[in-house]
This record gives sequence, C-alpha cells and structure tokens, in this order.
Amino acid sequence: MSKLFGTAPEPTGELQQAIEKFLGKKLKVTWVPNAEYTEKINVTLASDNIPQVVVVDPHLPAFVKAAQAGAFWDLTDKLDKYPNLKPANAQAALNSSINGKTYGLYRMRPLLRSAIVIRKDWLEKVGLKEPETVEDFYQVAKAFAEKDPDGNGKKDTYGLIIPKWPGNYASASPYDVIETWFGAPNGWGERNGKVVPGFDTPEFLEANKWLKKMVDEGLVNPDFATLDSAKWNEPFFHGRGGMIIDVNIRSRQVLDLFKDSGDKDYGNKVAMVGNLKRADGQKFSYPFTGYADSLAISKQSVRTEAELDNVLKTLDKLATKEGQVLLQNGIEGRNFKVENGDTAALINEDDPAVKTVQDNVDDAFIQLSTKGTMDIGGIAYMRVPSGEAYKNMIKLQNELMAEDLKTAVHNVGLPVVAPAAIEKGPQIDKIVSDARVKYLSGAMTEEQFKGEIKRWYDGGGTQVTTEVNDLLAKLPK
Repeated sequence: MSKLFGTAPEPTGELQQAIEKFLGKKLKVTWVPNAEYTEKINVTLASDNIPQVVVVDPHLPAFVKAAQAGAFWDLTDKLDKYPNLKPANAQAALNSSINGKTYGLYRMRPLLRSAIVIRKDWLEKVGLKEPETVEDFYQVAKAFAEKDPDGNGKKDTYGLIIPKWPGNYASASPYDVIETWFGAPNGWGERNGKVVPGFDTPEFLEANKWLKKMVDEGLVNPDFATLDSAKWNEPFFHGRGGMIIDVNIRSRQVLDLFKDSGDKDYGNKVAMVGNLKRADGQKFSYPFTGYADSLAISKQSVRTEAELDNVLKTLDKLATKEGQVLLQNGIEGRNFKVENGDTAALINEDDPAVKTVQDNVDDAFIQLSTKGTMDIGGIAYMRVPSGEAYKNMIKLQNELMAEDLKTAVHNVGLPVVAPAAIEKGPQIDKIVSDARVKYLSGAMTEEQFKGEIKRWYDGGGTQVTTEVNDLLAKLPK
C-alpha cells in the first residue's frame, strides 16, 4: 500500500510490467491519494487486512502503537545480510526509529530540501528581485497580488499558494517552514535547558501573525484551507499564484508543466530561492528528517522468518541500482538514456505512451524507492529533460541545499516517541494544526489560539513533553 500523487498506474502498464519482470514476481499495489493517506492508513492498521508492505510515517501514532504491539517486524538486527537495505545514514536511521528500534526501511531523502519556487516572469513584470528576507517575501507577495503580474487588467492573482495540509504540526508544511524562518524550533527544540514543542514559543506566534496579515490582505490563495495538495501546482502554472514553499523538486515539476504545454519560453517562468533570513538578518533553515516514510512489513500477512526473508530479498533487489533506476527514472532506452556516464536524459518526450510511464514514475512508483536520487549505486542519475533550464535548476538546487544546511534547525525530538503521544495522539495531535488554520482564516482569535495550545497541554501534552525529555536523556550520546 502506497501513496499516490496523480493517476494510479495500470497493473498491466509498461512500467509495472518491467518492474515485475525485473523482480520475477507479481506486484499488487493499493494506491491511495496522498490527501487521504493518513486516514486510510489508520483504518488499515485497525483492520485484519494489512498488506505485506506498507508505506507509512514511522512516527504515526497508530503505526507506533501497532509496531510496539507486535503487528510489524522489528528489523533492528535483521538487515545486515541484505546489502542494499542496510541504513546508509546513521542519523536518518535514528530519526526514523522508534526509540532506537527499526520497524521499517526508511526512504532516503536529502536532509535539507526546503525552498521557494517563484514565477520568474512575474518578478520581472513587477520589477522586484528574488527575496532574501521575510520582508522581501512579503513585498513580492504584495506585488504579485496588487500589480497585475499576469497582465489581464484584473485583480485576480495572489502571492503565496498553500494547499490543505494532510499532516499535523511539524510535518514539513509551508507553515512549519515559515515558523522556522522566524526562529521557532522545528517540531521540538531546547529552551532554557528543557525541550519544548515549537508551538509554545513567541517566535511561533510571531510567524503566524505575519502570515495572517498576508491572508487578511489577500496575498494568499483564499482556498488555502481546502485546496487539494495534489493540485498545488495548478494555480502557479495557470497564473493565479506566484510562489510555493515546498521541497526544491517542485521547481522541476512546474518547469515540466510549462515545457509540456508547448511554452517555448518555459525556462523564463520558474525561479527558486532557499530559506529566508528574518528581520534581524539571522537565518534559520528548515531541514527535513533525512527520510520520507518507511516501508514496514506486516506480521499479519508475513507470518514466518522464511516469509520475511522472501520479502526482504525482494525489497533488497528493488533497492539495487537497477531496481532504483526503474522506480525513479523509468525504462532505460525507452524513457531515458545515459549521458556522460552520470546523468539520465529523457528521450521520446513527445510519445504519449512514454509520458504515461514518466507520470507513473513521478506520481507513484518513486514512492517505493528507498534510495535518494543521487544515491543509486554511486551514479548520479537524474531523470530530467535536457536543456539549459533544467541543468541550471539542478545546479541551483544543489547549491541551495548545501548553503542552507549550514543554518539548519534540526528537530531534536525526532528519534523518540513518547508513550503518552501514542495514547493521547488521536485526541491532541490535530489541535494545534487545526487551530492554526482557523486562526489564519479569521475563525479564531489570537487568545483562542493560545487557548488551544493550553488545551494540547491539558489533554496530555504536559505528559508528552515530560516523556520526550526523559527519553532523549536515555538515548546514546
């Protein structure tokens, strides 16, 4: 069972057939749209029909509870004999663990990939430079909303595009990134010798007051509470919104949209910048976890050590260079060709059948990939179209990641899962994220927002905070 970010691949499709041929096994995948995934995984975990392998957030309370109750295989000491499944990064492995125990194969991702994607042609139209500070960002958003960047003579544009976010607080949403820019902890951080949740800091409230001002002034898409995250690129591409705060790979997604539409000037449509400085010139960059979900193996449907070995051997083969190239790039000779021994350029770009395979890679099968794009057997495969715009974007992406990593604010509470968080999670996990959206939309006052933070503490958050501090103190230094 896996997430889906577009149209589900056909089981008889060319890519799935190629993967099955490579593995020598049939593959049955239940694809679930990303916006519905958390709800679906919770229902699945409570059922008697858990698939052999599930893509899951390893810290999702329902999963942690199920794993600690024995519903999933503990893989902590089982991966050494599978060469392609052994953790490649100790920090990412710890981050994705449950108090040091491994219940899934983490899917590698760059540690810092937050960025802002901007309509480059709009910047030129309103006569502004790429933003470097939060104040610059506000001025760009204001100009995008008020200076008719699409040139249609109507006031029908906005600066920032935010979708309905399916995750809770500290789930890499645009809100979380902005809060970090203002100096709030990323999830959990140390204040006065104690680890506290980031939302219980003055910087968190300051960031949300700043963003609310943007919402109130019409600088953010009015449907930010309901816009399907699968349609996040559409307002950018169709000229309704001018900036997206997300992972840097989104820059190439929107480049694809302009290029595929036949826009000959597509290279002049998309700019990208990294994390922003706050007003005093200090910079705090939003890092990710080093992983994006894990592939967990169910004890319900994989009952014996022999069956587990069979599944791990299959996943190990899928994690080889050849397997990862299939999942991340498609079919060599059909979708891409190797150039200079270290890149993969698209071929047959105008063939609808080939594009279908590419879409199946981008929207679906890449979710089964446990390796990062730059970590396939030491060869930097990068399945992107040829052209200066893409080469420049990849170069910029790498430069921004390296620069922002210097000012990354890591989530110190990530490696531990408090028992109280599992017990109370379903009741309190959405309190702050729901209140944040209500506050930004004007349905809740600042005092009511603070009251909801107190409600989180009263509902179990005080115990969670105590346990997080205790568990962190017990981790090996």
